[in-house]
Amino acid sequence: MKTGNYTQYKTTSAVCYHCGESCKAEIVDFDAKHFCCDGCKLVYELLKENSLCTYYNLNNAPGNSPGVSAYSGKYSYLDDTKVAEKLVRYSDENFTHITFYIPKIHCSSCIWLLENLNRLNEGVISSSVNFLRKETTVQFNSKKIKLSEVAELLARIDYEPLINLDALEQKAPAKSNREQVIKIGLAGFCFGNSMMLSFPEYFSVGDFKGQENLSYFFGYLNLLLALPVFFYSASGFFVSAWKSIRYRYLNIDAPIALAILVTFTRSVYEIISHTGSGYIDSMTGIVFFMLIGRYFQNKTYETLSFERDYKSYFPVGVTIKENGKEVSKPVSELKKGDHIIIRNSELIPSDAILLSNHTHIDYSFITGESAAVKKRAGELIYAGGKQLDGAIELKVQNPVSQSYLTQLWNQDKKTTTEKDTTYVDKINKYFTIAVLSIAFLSAVYWLPTDSSKALNALTAVLIVACPCGLLLTTTFANGNILRIMGRNKFYLKNAGVIEKLSQIDTIIFDKTGTITYGSQVEFKGKPLAEKELQLVASLAAQSSHPLSRKLYTEYAKDKIYEVSEFREIPGNGIKGKVNGNYLVLGSAYFVTGTVKAEDTKSAKVYCMLNGELMGYFSFQNAYRPGLEKLVNTLSEKFKLKLLSGDNDSEKIHLQTMFGESTDLFFEQKPKDKMHYVQQLQKNGHRVMMVGDGLNDAGALNQSDVGIAVSDNTNNFSPACDAILDGSSLSKLPAFIQFAKSGKKAIITTFVISLVYNIIGLSFAVQGTLSPVVAAILMPASSISIVLLTTALTSITAKFLRLN
Repeated sequence: MKTGNYTQYKTTSAVCYHCGESCKAEIVDFDAKHFCCDGCKLVYELLKENSLCTYYNLNNAPGNSPGVSAYSGKYSYLDDTKVAEKLVRYSDENFTHITFYIPKIHCSSCIWLLENLNRLNEGVISSSVNFLRKETTVQFNSKKIKLSEVAELLARIDYEPLINLDALEQKAPAKSNREQVIKIGLAGFCFGNSMMLSFPEYFSVGDFKGQENLSYFFGYLNLLLALPVFFYSASGFFVSAWKSIRYRYLNIDAPIALAILVTFTRSVYEIISHTGSGYIDSMTGIVFFMLIGRYFQNKTYETLSFERDYKSYFPVGVTIKENGKEVSKPVSELKKGDHIIIRNSELIPSDAILLSNHTHIDYSFITGESAAVKKRAGELIYAGGKQLDGAIELKVQNPVSQSYLTQLWNQDKKTTTEKDTTYVDKINKYFTIAVLSIAFLSAVYWLPTDSSKALNALTAVLIVACPCGLLLTTTFANGNILRIMGRNKFYLKNAGVIEKLSQIDTIIFDKTGTITYGSQVEFKGKPLAEKELQLVASLAAQSSHPLSRKLYTEYAKDKIYEVSEFREIPGNGIKGKVNGNYLVLGSAYFVTGTVKAEDTKSAKVYCMLNGELMGYFSFQNAYRPGLEKLVNTLSEKFKLKLLSGDNDSEKIHLQTMFGESTDLFFEQKPKDKMHYVQQLQKNGHRVMMVGDGLNDAGALNQSDVGIAVSDNTNNFSPACDAILDGSSLSKLPAFIQFAKSGKKAIITTFVISLVYNIIGLSFAVQGTLSPVVAAILMPASSISIVLLTTALTSITAKFLRLN
């Protein structure tokens, strides 16, 4: 029973009041509430002391269970002036502004708590949250609280900031959409007002019946409205066209810029010479609709990073030993001979010699090998490995910039320099030639009889046959495709990836982390009763080894028994007395005294209970749901390959799944994967690489389409063309088909837009194109194109069951 606000520990089932997780090992009772650990209880106490328990009213169990990585002094490196200067946004004698990336932000309770940091520490002045980017901006008084203390405050309430080496790099700021939005707004304003001022001209067909001065006045107003559109809103088309001409390449912006220039020039001439009203409304309308299309297409996923390198995953600081004391030091300043301390689950930032007795390193980040590697004192550990046991001491051999990992990343660069030409560029090339030919021939035809009509025909053809229909079709179709794919958790870097996706003929899969997620446990031997499995879970709970944690997670139920005489031999196994039973878990040699040949390729934990060998727990990769159906569907249209850094222990199973005709390669190094992609490309194949880790980075970058699979799109993903949520991997065939259908939709809509051009050209070649006809054709063509492309791509998505 509980009386008062004291802590009581139990061993029955409950759900944690703070984080909502099941209290498997024990229940910590405090303030008439259940907590799964002391960490959750301490966060609750902190919030209660500062009257912030409204946090729990906004969402049910909104917290996160505190990890063990936020140890005291972890953020001391933030007080280093060189580091702080590169991280803070603004700083003076009293105030400092900094933005932290916090992956754990997930609900309204998170926002509320993080925006009330000032109630937890008076040194914090204010804080605000960008939910989509998972960022928190903190303004604090640097005389009352240090930068490292701000980070520690966030870690104490379960919102540990993620600060990596990449944050220290001085980068060019990302181009903001603000200027593009201003250009669209300005063009839209001028277009609407120009249309209104042109109404009298439309209805009277250019005759104001004696009110010529009013006609001239409206004309000059129209001209005034055209100036900012021509010189500012449309400037991007002229810059792009000029760049393409300089490089002897005709992009789609070149004929569009020419059409805008001709329209503007002719309109200026007609208005100033009083020979006509010009086509200002058509010009501003063309620019307005095309800018909207471009914005719609380029509005991709700002919160995702498609250009990450190894620095995005390395910590900014590391603990080093100097004169027997532990101090924090920026990773970038590590030098050969430094002694560093690496704790459980931390990445090793540089090549180093192990000084501690032994440890286990997870190299899956680099090689893709899922099994932990045992290391002994004196052995070299490469940068990028993750420490799996307790704290270890290492001696730096190479600084970060010269480590094996850095060399690996820098060599993974795409070797081809061939310029890709899209089908839109090809259509534009022939379309431009045809338009210029028609314009020239029309002028030649009328020149002998009427030079004025010849000039009108020349300019009118260029105005009417502007390829804005092709541009609008492409931008709105691609924009809608990007939107629908994103809604299905497939995030493309840009619209150019859509066409490349539709052209691939070969698909390469990585194994670990791509087509697998985690591992599954199977016991082989004498059947274990439920109580005996609880004994195993109770013993496994005492160890931090990954296999022990997996056993605990898999079999821990309502009750965990008390363990006595516990002993762990690192790298071998654990043993102890559990509820009166003597239990041994570990390697075959540790448990039985003999080594079994089959142990070399798969992870096994042997079990001996009260002196009797019961069998072993086998750890196998768990494959993603629907993988077999996915492989069967793709194999009908594409050549499939598998490149894995892991061993071939599951080759028979995978060969059965992929088919005998599929090439499977194991124990592949990053170089091997990249070279294999290059070889396929040399043989004329269009290659898609589907991977997840650094060991796939070179192949992802080299391939025509590199897709990084991630179960959390805000976390790790190497440089790539697209990020695919692991839960949507089964939809890959539909995504590829959707990309191909998008191309058909663009061509279909463009053909329809040609009908409008033909109608307009019938007037233009005769030199009789009036502002009324131009004003009707332009918006009718633009609006119908937007509606049709959006409808076609949306209908196709529903047909492919993309919601």
